[in-house]
Amino acid sequence: MSLSAAFIFLSAAVTVFGLPQPRLQARENSHNFVLVSRSEWNARPPTIVVRLETPVEFVVIHHTYQPGACHSTEQCSQAMRGMQNYHQESNGWGDIGYNFAVGGDGKAYEGRGWNAVGAHTYGFNIKSIGIVLIGDWRFEIPPAKQLEVVHKLIAVGVEMGIIRPDYKLIGHRQAGSTECPGEALFNEISKWDHFQREV
Repeated sequence: MSLSAAFIFLSAAVTVFGLPQPRLQARENSHNFVLVSRSEWNARPPTIVVRLETPVEFVVIHHTYQPGACHSTEQCSQAMRGMQNYHQESNGWGDIGYNFAVGGDGKAYEGRGWNAVGAHTYGFNIKSIGIVLIGDWRFEIPPAKQLEVVHKLIAVGVEMGIIRPDYKLIGHRQAGSTECPGEALFNEISKWDHFQREV
């Protein structure tokens, strides 16, 4: 499958980790962004999968801090592999922690996907989709194309019935003692629709 072709998912149902994925209608392809599948970034298989009960109430935004920003599919795929290795080997998690990542190349990267509980925000994993923006966003905001794909990804989740239409958007720091998603990015998402100041 070509990475240069803009696509979300095939209209036919696909299976990830043995979990059936919801069917997408043609109208959802109008969001026109590239989703890089696990096989395309050469992910390891997960060691455990817990099914996510949907629709979820929250979308949690993160930054990686390390690895830093990536600007090509090769760089971003390498970042994904590095995160997965760290999360599985050092943290002892079943997989990369995030449901999705978005790179500076303007592409979304499939982490645990739509149907698996993530390991990104303590107390929120079973009721959220976690999206990480690859890079350190303490002092500058991500490129506009990276932010745009986050909006599109959330919109697809709502249309699929995975994310509630009245979802609450938060930054990781609102749910734990962390600087994530970085001051600059946090200030940016605080202006977005659905941002929830009190959790």
